[in-house]
Amino acid sequence: MTDKTTILYIEDDPGSQVLVQRTLLHAGYRVVVASRGIEGLDLAAKELPDLILMDINLPDLSGREVTTRLRSDSRFRSVPVVALTAQAQAGEREKTLVAGLTGYLTKPIDVDRLPEQVATFLAGRKESLSVEALAEAQAAYNQELVNRLESKIRELERNYSELRRLDKIKEDFIQLAAHELRTPMTTIYGYGRLLQESPIIRKIRDESTEVQIFLDGLIESIERMTGVINEILTISRIATGRVELSVGPINAVRMMDKLVQGFQPVIQQRRLVMEFDPKQWPALMQGDSDLLALAFTNLVGNAIKYTPDGGTISLTAQQTNHTVTVAIKDSGIGIDKADQTRIFEQFFTTNNTQLHSTSKTAFRGGGLGLGLAICRGIIEAHGGRIWVESEGRDETRNPGSTFWVELPLQARIMSPRRVVTA
Repeated sequence: MTDKTTILYIEDDPGSQVLVQRTLLHAGYRVVVASRGIEGLDLAAKELPDLILMDINLPDLSGREVTTRLRSDSRFRSVPVVALTAQAQAGEREKTLVAGLTGYLTKPIDVDRLPEQVATFLAGRKESLSVEALAEAQAAYNQELVNRLESKIRELERNYSELRRLDKIKEDFIQLAAHELRTPMTTIYGYGRLLQESPIIRKIRDESTEVQIFLDGLIESIERMTGVINEILTISRIATGRVELSVGPINAVRMMDKLVQGFQPVIQQRRLVMEFDPKQWPALMQGDSDLLALAFTNLVGNAIKYTPDGGTISLTAQQTNHTVTVAIKDSGIGIDKADQTRIFEQFFTTNNTQLHSTSKTAFRGGGLGLGLAICRGIIEAHGGRIWVESEGRDETRNPGSTFWVELPLQARIMSPRRVVTA
């Protein structure tokens, strides 16, 4: 740790930065430089300088606003903060001193006098105003703050409007592109199925393992592509609040049993254990059966994806008079604490995208990072909630994760989503 007196210089002009830094370094001071007001606040908190030199015109906050913020911190209430600025208009010095600055120096910089001036402020020099000038300057500074605040709010409103416009363009494009892709994919899928069912093709397929592999690979790829398009369409509707629930009676026992059966091939292939007791699940509840099946399919698929071969996944449910609480627990690699809320965001993934896998069921397989965002959108559209609990991520110890879903037995539709009642 250095014993030199530390000067923080907040200035966005590179030429002034170099000149002041060289001058004060030559005089024996330690100098740290920030180019923006916010950067200066962060650097001040880190370095705890003995004196701060401050330009008034900065790209984000003004030097006066930075000083007002510094003076609210007990660590900087007595630290000399000196303006070094080209502003020489009437009233500027007064407003600056009212804002809490210790002194006011003007550019161009006098390199011969600057070290001496800095030394006097370090020794306790402080410029002051008369009572009359103080009141007038305070009123002028308050008006400046109000004007700046109004200007920033108007700028934020303009930016927000532009972002909403661009967001709508993006959503419209996603919807259009997905629909345009869906049409030919549906046709390709249909022809693929016809090929599979064609007596001539079936005969050739039975006689040739190679043809069978080609056909199976074709259909699997078409189904994968169709799934990606459907994911994009679903998340687009969720993001724009256009989730259409077709509410009707659901037998959750049958829904979950069908889901578990659908995962049996990958369960067997990867030697996983799937624990599921149908008696725990409600035989009757109200909701959108297709969307809830999609949500739970994504959650179980996610558990499979992050559980090593030979691991265990359990699906449990507890009912009350009005709700059902579902726990999907795995013995997988777990989730970092910092990621446990972010995983429900669109396109977020904890995997290294450079190592992306096209398989959604292989250990640490790939995906678009939409599955959990879709789950949250569907669950919340039903008036429920979803969250995750995990000790953290450890690919050696495998602490596992538990995804919790709480759903009303009678779906409570959340505005502004539209509803279709069956």
